Amino acid sequence: MTSDDQRILILDTTLRDGEQTQGVSFSPDEKVNIAKALLELLRVDRIEVASARVSEGELAAVAQIIDWARPKGLDGRVEVLGFVDGGRSVDWIRRAGGQVINLLAKGSEKHCRTQLGKTPEQHAEDVRADITIARERGLAVNLYLEDWSNGYADNPAYVYALIEALAESGVGHFMLPDTLGVMTPERVFAALSDMIRRFPDCRFDFHPHNDYGLATANVFAAAQAGAAAVHCTVNCLGERAGNASLAEVVVNLRDQLSLEIGIDESHLGRVSELVQYFSGKRIGDNAPIVGDDVFTQTAGIHADGDNKGSLYHTKLSPERFGRRRVYALGKLAGKASLAKNLERIGITLSEENQRKVLKRIVELGDSKKTITAEDLPFIIAEVLESKDYSHAELIACNVSSSYGLESTASIKLCLRGEHLTATGSGNGGFDAFNKALARVVKTQGLSLPALVDYEVRIPKGGRTDALTECTISWADDRGTFKTRGVHANQVFAAIGATMRMLNLVIHWSLKRQRDLADAKAAAESAA
Repeated sequence: MTSDDQRILILDTTLRDGEQTQGVSFSPDEKVNIAKALLELLRVDRIEVASARVSEGELAAVAQIIDWARPKGLDGRVEVLGFVDGGRSVDWIRRAGGQVINLLAKGSEKHCRTQLGKTPEQHAEDVRADITIARERGLAVNLYLEDWSNGYADNPAYVYALIEALAESGVGHFMLPDTLGVMTPERVFAALSDMIRRFPDCRFDFHPHNDYGLATANVFAAAQAGAAAVHCTVNCLGERAGNASLAEVVVNLRDQLSLEIGIDESHLGRVSELVQYFSGKRIGDNAPIVGDDVFTQTAGIHADGDNKGSLYHTKLSPERFGRRRVYALGKLAGKASLAKNLERIGITLSEENQRKVLKRIVELGDSKKTITAEDLPFIIAEVLESKDYSHAELIACNVSSSYGLESTASIKLCLRGEHLTATGSGNGGFDAFNKALARVVKTQGLSLPALVDYEVRIPKGGRTDALTECTISWADDRGTFKTRGVHANQVFAAIGATMRMLNLVIHWSLKRQRDLADAKAAAESAA
């Protein structure tokens, strides 16, 4: 690749190919919001948003996306898949206000003859006719060669002849799909190199699938061969094993090949979460770049190396993606892991007390308990018999739920040494408890952070008396943090997590007051 070819375009097809994921169907409003995030936040070069003639709802979604994109000058980057159907797809796209059709042709002779029942010459003529219709009606045209990977392997002469027949017809990009995900990086590089060498005036896209887990590697090879653009989806959505992950593609092309990419990668995590929410498909915690755990160091030796000289840092810094590095606490934790977490929450311990706390962390890790930085104050309090984090204690609680009626909760709380009571009602026992708790803390000039995620887990085995672990994510002006509660009753596990949150909020409030007082005293002393 020459220095003139350092720019490569990214086409995201989450809203078209990604919707072929089993069980995924985006509503029009969801499509619009994802399109906005892709074009405005991430600054993706091109997005493919739908297949023509699917439904009136799909037509409305495309029209909404175009109506939003047009005033911003982004409508030329919104593309729609169309079919060789005598111009009906073209008319559908024009009704939606679209400007670009990605026409689907047959990239293998087997598909051409078996599925269409036509000769290669007849198919080429049909495609040319639809290209002419599209261009006459004001649309730009790109051309998919469906099943190109098998078509090229079985009979490359068919592929060459099709492109030769259409090379002068006004196609902007010839898009080469590995429709069944059967290629290897070596085959991708050889095939793309051949196509580019034979047709130097044509622009070629590569469209991968991940059936063998090679989609990102195949994109890498296509870029090395000189592809003008590569296709991907957010969170690897797509039919069967999905497509290439947008986050993986962007970071690899930028870091490994030094290619110029227009993506704002600081929003990759945010857009990944949006697509998870709308699609209902969660990604693994260890998914590269966007997974919850990918910037977590578990081994104590890694924390030690980072502490002494950032020995385990790479270009994949969490700050680059709007994230932060985490040092896990568990049976593999060491002194440096503990020190990093203590630094994060602003606690200083003597060497002796650090050893005691670390010993307890390892014990908890051996019993497979989940330990977070937010658990540390409670572990420290347990080990050192400290009362620093016992600002609020639940003395008594009664939760009542009935079919067809609102749930109710009555609580008695010891807050900063004062006994307080309150009642609440809500949609379920936990909601009722929170309503009651909010009334109590309001009298003390406090407010509860927003609940942003709620997860309940029980061990495998099907025991009816199994403990329930409830992990809740909260958000306030400090950022997002998690607390955990364990109880045989799901509601009381959530209540336990909420009480831990309240103690943290009170601790942070008191610490802020002390810091302000210290700063004021220092200013008065200086004066």
